[in-house]
Amino acid sequence: MKERFLAYIQYEKRYSPHTVTAYRTDLDQFFAFISAQYQISDISGVDHYMIRSWLVSLLEQGDSARSVNRKLTSLKSFYRFLLKEKGVDVNPMRRIISPKTSKRLPEFVEAGKMEALLEEMASVEGFPGLRNRIIVEMFYNTGIRLSELLNLKEVDVDFHSDTIKVLGKRNKERLIPFTNKFAALLKDYIGEKEKVFGKVPELFLTDSGRKMYPKGVYLIIKKYLSGVTTLAQKSPHVLRHTFATHLLNNGAELNAVKELLGHANLAATQVYTHNTIEKLKEIYKQAHPRA
Repeated sequence: MKERFLAYIQYEKRYSPHTVTAYRTDLDQFFAFISAQYQISDISGVDHYMIRSWLVSLLEQGDSARSVNRKLTSLKSFYRFLLKEKGVDVNPMRRIISPKTSKRLPEFVEAGKMEALLEEMASVEGFPGLRNRIIVEMFYNTGIRLSELLNLKEVDVDFHSDTIKVLGKRNKERLIPFTNKFAALLKDYIGEKEKVFGKVPELFLTDSGRKMYPKGVYLIIKKYLSGVTTLAQKSPHVLRHTFATHLLNNGAELNAVKELLGHANLAATQVYTHNTIEKLKEIYKQAHPRA
C-alpha cells in the first residue's frame, strides 16, 4: 500500500520528486518504529496510541515541532489514501493533535546588503562567474523556487515581452516579468554558455556542461550570501523571501506578490506582511519624537 500511495502522489497528484522522497522517508521511519516497538507489520493494526508514541519519540530525540508536523502531514495523507482504497476501516490520525509551533518570520537580506552583493558580482567574467551571477539575480529578480530554476530552459525566456515562463507546483505555469537590465545580462550569459558548450536547451549548466543540480545551486548561494549577511540560513529560499519582502516594503500589492510567487492561496503570502510591519515599526521608532 505504501508503494501504491507513493505512485499515487507522484503520478496522479503530481507532487515533486523532492516531496515524494520526503514522504517515503517519513513513512519508512514510521513503519520502522512501529515494527520495532510493537512488532506490527499490518497497517490495520496501528492505533492512535502507537502514533502518539512515535511523535513523543521524535520530540524526545530532538526533532522540532515543525519537523514533526511535516512528518504528520505525510502520515495524514497516507491514511486518507488508505481509507479511500479500503486499506483501513478507521483513520487513527483523526485523534492525533499536532504539536504547536512558534511562528517564524521569513528571513531575508536587507536591501542595502543585497545591492552590495550585486555590485560585487558585476565584475565577474567567464562562464562560471557569469552563471553564478545570473543564478543569484534570477532568484532575486523573479522569486522562483529552486526546483523551478533547475528546470528552466532557454525557450522559457521570452526577450520580446521580458518574461520567463515557470512551471510551478502541481504543474501550474506562470509568467514572471524581469527588467531590461536583467534581460541584457541574461543574453550575455546565454551567449557565453553557447560559446563554451554549444546549443544546450537547459538554461543552467555545471562547469562541465551537465544540467545544474540542487546542491550545486545551494553552494553558489551560500558562498555569495556569506559575504554580505550573518543570517543562519543562506539558501535559495532566503532570496525568494528577500524578493517578496522587498516588493511589499516598496508598496507592491499582496495579490500581485502572490501571483509572482505562485502561491495557491493568499495566506501563504501574508506571512511576508509581518516583515513589512516590523520594518514600519522600526521606521516609526527612529522617526517619531515620542517613540
